[in-house]
Amino acid sequence: MNGAELLVSALENEGVQQIFGVPGEENLDVVEALRQSSIQLVLTRHEQAAAFMAATHGRLTGRPGVCLSTLGPGALNLTTGAAYALLGAMPMVMITGQKGILSRKQARFQIVDMVATMTPLTKFARQIVSSASIPTIVREAFRVAQQERPGPVLLELPEDIAAEAAVATALLVPPHPIDPPVAPAEALDRAAELILKAERPLVMLGAAASRPRLAEALSDFVRRLQIPFFNTQMGKGSVSGGSGLYLGTAALSERDYVHRAIDRADLIVAIGHDTVEKPPFLMGPKGPTVLHVGYLPATVEEVFFPHAEVVGDVGPSLRLLADRLEGKLPNAGALLGLREEILARIADRAEESRYPLTPQRIVHDVRQVMPEDGIVCLDNGMYKIWFARNYRTRVANTLLLDNALATMGAGLPSAMMAALLYPDRRVLAICGDGGFLMNSQELETAVRLGLNLVVLILQDNAYGMIRWKQAVDGYSDFGLTFGNPDFVTYAKAYGAKGSRVESPDDLVSTLEAAFAGGGIHVVAVPVDYSENIRVLVEELRDQALSGGSND
Repeated sequence: MNGAELLVSALENEGVQQIFGVPGEENLDVVEALRQSSIQLVLTRHEQAAAFMAATHGRLTGRPGVCLSTLGPGALNLTTGAAYALLGAMPMVMITGQKGILSRKQARFQIVDMVATMTPLTKFARQIVSSASIPTIVREAFRVAQQERPGPVLLELPEDIAAEAAVATALLVPPHPIDPPVAPAEALDRAAELILKAERPLVMLGAAASRPRLAEALSDFVRRLQIPFFNTQMGKGSVSGGSGLYLGTAALSERDYVHRAIDRADLIVAIGHDTVEKPPFLMGPKGPTVLHVGYLPATVEEVFFPHAEVVGDVGPSLRLLADRLEGKLPNAGALLGLREEILARIADRAEESRYPLTPQRIVHDVRQVMPEDGIVCLDNGMYKIWFARNYRTRVANTLLLDNALATMGAGLPSAMMAALLYPDRRVLAICGDGGFLMNSQELETAVRLGLNLVVLILQDNAYGMIRWKQAVDGYSDFGLTFGNPDFVTYAKAYGAKGSRVESPDDLVSTLEAAFAGGGIHVVAVPVDYSENIRVLVEELRDQALSGGSND
């Protein structure tokens, strides 16, 4: 057994079933070991897509996804995915190659210090210098990637260590469950006292509330306390089912309709808030008391400085907190009276017949097509705000968006990962024309893998979010428009199917037909972004000036 074979055995020991990536000559021993293993090597067309897929595996399962690249240029292509996983708290293990470290017959050809490069983008980055250390270093990598706060790690395997004969005594390290501590009784008592005294309590569900293991505990907490809740963009769907307590999503930082409730609350119980997200509300000297509930202490920022904290394993801690409060909160529903108006405002013009289609209509129609457990994976663009704001979720992790790094190009690879994990569920990638073309070559990967996946491309021939911001700031329309290929023909060139929406009433039927047909199907739909200014600027400004957020 050589070092590469020992590495692959250690990965099997961790339960790894797939590795995503683009190997190079420095990985050939690893590739050969994978050929003889139980692990599927998923060859992608770009390392960035491999990293996005591995990170999404971590996001959806809670178990680290694994991606592979060669040295230098290939490894550097993983950096955006590393940042995506680090900011988004997604467990991931990256394995990169390197020239030999015992001898270098090619001098410094293609060599980049990837350990130094990746150190600020990972929880740890380490070069493997001996095959004997492989079992322990792999176990440590998976443990660190998975523990709170989850994120990426890097293992660099030089080609001579990969080829080195492994020490016979290098035993695999068996994984074991690690249960984080529950919040102490004193902290739970203080939190209970704050909630008991509140006249207008409100719960906020943040990014960490979407950890796969938390859905049942959060739903139980909300059901038992009956306090209305809102969520951040990455906290959508954390509470399952229709509780009747949902007030909306904070897709903007202030002045949106959900902020009518936020601004009136005297206590906000912030569960799992991670300040890598764009702020869901702005704390100030006259704001509400904020109680932070999280796996780790709160990160104090200018706009988020909680007054009390419950730190520990969130699910069991919430259960103990609910034991102290259930049936004792006469003011629990004080803000529920705002719910109907907030949700009605957000649903305004959702069925308007206009062509090109408005964002509201696109969100409405997608919701009609997707079942409750269907997964929508968003790339990054103006539509992300509309989906975060308007799309109703009832199951955790069924609207995947990135509100941390907020990178373009992740929508299609993340949807491919979801389709691999859940082949019996509908999966829809939604991309702008700009973001889609950053990783559109992965259509070939998706077709080769035999996935069932629909890709909806919202076409405005521009980098629409920046163009909107350009207009809001009063600048001339300049430098942000481009041309596009015929997306139907483009899809067919990869062996996929393609359709174009030609009228406002065709989107639902086109998507239904695409899902029914199976395979990879690209649907192009033109979008009318004039609603960005009307709703997200003018309407919200007018309601704020009229005092609507403080009614």
